[in-house]
Amino acid sequence: MHVLILGGTTEARRLAELLAADPSPGLRVTTSLAGRVAAPRLPPGEVRVGGFGGAEGLAGWLREHEVDALIDATHPFAGTISFHAARAATAVHVPLLALRRLGWVPAKGDDWHEADSLEQAAALLPALGRRVFLTTGRMGLATFANLTDLWFLVRSVDAPEPPTPPRMKVLLDRGPFTLDGERELLRAHRIDVVVTKDSGGAATAPKLTAAREAGLPVVVVRRPQAPEGVQAVQDAEQALRWVRRGRDLRTFPDTD
Repeated sequence: MHVLILGGTTEARRLAELLAADPSPGLRVTTSLAGRVAAPRLPPGEVRVGGFGGAEGLAGWLREHEVDALIDATHPFAGTISFHAARAATAVHVPLLALRRLGWVPAKGDDWHEADSLEQAAALLPALGRRVFLTTGRMGLATFANLTDLWFLVRSVDAPEPPTPPRMKVLLDRGPFTLDGERELLRAHRIDVVVTKDSGGAATAPKLTAAREAGLPVVVVRRPQAPEGVQAVQDAEQALRWVRRGRDLRTFPDTD
């Protein structure tokens, strides 16, 4: 049985680890990474890096490599690949499961300002603060490049490329992050507004708690639309059970 994981997330790596530890013979696991990070944390099992060439290319790869099950465990904001996965799975009749972490929910005391895009987020900033903690990654920084009156602390795994905001400090780091660390970061850089995507999960959530404690506004970019009609689970353990049921029953029933 060959399982292809569309990965790049903590959940995808966790699922690959669980499947690698499965004692069942004949289980082959391949994780596909987009290749946007220079030095990704590689999961166990086979790994491929790079795009497929759209839905048609992915469908061809599924056929060529005799994939029995496809799991979309990509980042919530990697929306295009999710639609490609849905189209490819339908075309070649391969069962598809989406592993989607829950989004964040505002708590009492949060001052959230929601946006549908980075452009909307950038438009909100001048009225909210002057020193911005920008945690949306290195992609899309050009959207904020015209905000010349604001200062940005940009956190990303790899160094961003221009165009970028002219007044900017780059912090190269990757999660998980601690609450104490986020508190100190906000204090040391005198941050007065935070910008984030609704990535969900626990690895980067401490910044939200730190912002709440400090009474800071947070601009939250909503998730893009996901394909409809795709079975979904919230964690790697649920995805593992789905794979096991499909292997044992020779079919993939609905998730519980």
